[in-house]
Amino acid sequence: MQKIAFIGGGNMATALIAGLREQAQMHVVDLNTEALARLSAQYGVSTATAIDQQIAAYSVVVLAVKPQQMAEVAKQLAAFLQPNHLVLSIAAGIRVVDLCRWLGGHAAIVRCMPNTPALIGQGMTGMFAAEQVSQDQRVMAQSIMQAVGQTLWLAREELIDAVTALSGSGPAYVFYFMEAMQQAGQALGLSGEQALLLAQQTFVGATQLACNATEPLALLRERVTSKGGTTHAALSSMQQDQVGPAIITAVKAAAKRGQQMGEEFGAEHGGKTWQH
Repeated sequence: MQKIAFIGGGNMATALIAGLREQAQMHVVDLNTEALARLSAQYGVSTATAIDQQIAAYSVVVLAVKPQQMAEVAKQLAAFLQPNHLVLSIAAGIRVVDLCRWLGGHAAIVRCMPNTPALIGQGMTGMFAAEQVSQDQRVMAQSIMQAVGQTLWLAREELIDAVTALSGSGPAYVFYFMEAMQQAGQALGLSGEQALLLAQQTFVGATQLACNATEPLALLRERVTSKGGTTHAALSSMQQDQVGPAIITAVKAAAKRGQQMGEEFGAEHGGKTWQH
C-alpha cells in the first residue's frame, strides 16, 4: 500500500484523497483544523497542523498549497525530506529548479497540473518529471494522478504552462460558454432552469460524442452545419465576431501568465509565510 503525505488539504487534495482511499495510507498537513477533522472522519487519514518528522514515514509528498505559499512550505519541508522521497507539486507556475532550491537540493520532483473535474474523477493532469525521478517513481506518480482521471506526460517542463492554459484553466472557459448559452436561451423566452438544462446536456452529449469519435473535430462540426441552416447562421456570426481567434488569444494569455508566475514566485523570497 502506498504511503502518501499531503501538504495542504484543499479541494484538489481532497479529490486525490477520495480517489486513493482504497489504495493508500495517507497523512494530511493543513492549518485548517475543521478541514482536517472532516478529512479524518471521511477518509480515515492521519492529520497534523505542522510539517514534522511524521513526514519521514511516507514515500510520496504531495504539495497541494497555493503558489504564493510554496516557497515557505518547501523550506519547512526540506528539514524532514528523506533521499527516497518523491515530491509531487500541483501548484501552477512553480518551476522544478526553484522547488528543488527551496527543498534544499532535493530533486526527485514531478510537476502535475490537474483540473477541477478531478473532483468527480474526470480530471485531466499534465505531468513533467525531473531527470532525477526514477521509472518506478514515475509509475507511482502516474498512479496517484490517475486516481482522479487521465494523465499526460510532457517531455519539456515549459509545456506545463500550455497544459495550465488549456486544461487547467479550461473548465472556466466551458462554464463561461455555458453561461452565455443560458443567457441566450433566456433572451429567447426560455426559463433560466430550462436554458441551463439544455446547455448542460448539450455539452455532456457533444463532449461524449467527441471523445468516442475517430474523426477530427472539424468534421463533427461540419456534420451539424447545413449550409443556410440555423447552425450555419450561428457559426457565421461567431466567425464574423472572431470568436475562434479570441479563444486562442485567451488561452495564450493564460499560458503567458503561467510563465510570469514561475518568474515571480521563483524569487528567493517569493513565498508567503505559511504559519499561524
